Amino acid sequence: MSEGPKFQLGTVGALSLSVVSSVSIVICNKALISTLGFTFATTLTSWHLLVTFCSLHVALWMKFFEHKPFDARAVMVFGILNGISIGLLNLSLGFNSVGFYQMTKLAIIPCTVLLETLFFMKKFSRSIQLSLAILLLGVGIATVTDLQLNLLGSILSLLAVITTCVAQIMTNTIQKKFKVSSTQLLYQSSPYQAITLFIVGPFLDGLLTNKNVFAFNYTLQVVFFIVLSCLISVSVNFSTFLVIGKTSPVTYQVLGHLKTCLVLAFGYVLLRDPFSWRNILGILVAIVGMVLYSYYCTLETQQKASEASAQAQLVKEGESDPLISVENGSGISADGVVATGPVWKSNKDLQA
Repeated sequence: MSEGPKFQLGTVGALSLSVVSSVSIVICNKALISTLGFTFATTLTSWHLLVTFCSLHVALWMKFFEHKPFDARAVMVFGILNGISIGLLNLSLGFNSVGFYQMTKLAIIPCTVLLETLFFMKKFSRSIQLSLAILLLGVGIATVTDLQLNLLGSILSLLAVITTCVAQIMTNTIQKKFKVSSTQLLYQSSPYQAITLFIVGPFLDGLLTNKNVFAFNYTLQVVFFIVLSCLISVSVNFSTFLVIGKTSPVTYQVLGHLKTCLVLAFGYVLLRDPFSWRNILGILVAIVGMVLYSYYCTLETQQKASEASAQAQLVKEGESDPLISVENGSGISADGVVATGPVWKSNKDLQA
């Protein structure tokens, strides 16, 4: 099997794992929060990350992957930033209406596109931009209801969007710059994320719920669902890093909105949540946007691969032609055609 099919198969597997694990943990957490009354989301997330680190440490001990240390400062900053972004998202949900929180999540895609365009000079075609617009419109129709604004909630939402975008861009950039896998990055950064959330989690949860996480009545059923949620989170965290590393932060956000639509559908089918024509219409429009995004991304990837292959073939032919005389990095063949050597960019690893 060639490198291209292997990469595509790995990407499809990562996307599938992300969808299945994320929908599963949402259903588990919904039962934990709504049915059993365990509303301490930030503290629960810190436990998720702690279990993820312990699981990866066991996997490292069993030699399932190789530990590859790199820039310790970059790992620490990245881990703390990730933890802060999760805390800010929870605060945004706590101080805003559900509708405004959904708008906050929708704003992550255009913000990511803007940051990648400004700082990484990444180009997004009009076809990609149109498909993203259709996707956001569909998710907005399906999820956004009321838009109650307040100053504190708006500031928290803005900070949540910025930190989340930067953290996801850093995930992609660090993996490519330091040549580390998603597992290696997650193993080194998860302790910093866990510690950050473990410190601020009880305070944030107490602020949002007026309850103490340490005074909660931990019945056997509650403990079972907490353990189950933590085990599923290992797959969620791993697939998140895997998807961003293999694709891009924008693709991961698109996948996130697909999961939102699936959660709505599962909620209606399994949990009998209220469902309206607006939800159905929004999900259908969002699916159209996701299909178009996938199609245009695949088309552009194939075009780039064809261009790279053609350029490599030209270079190979030029190197094997004895009639080319090289002068100042270029050669002139017998028929007068100028052959120019490839231009290498020093920052190629930073370009997604």
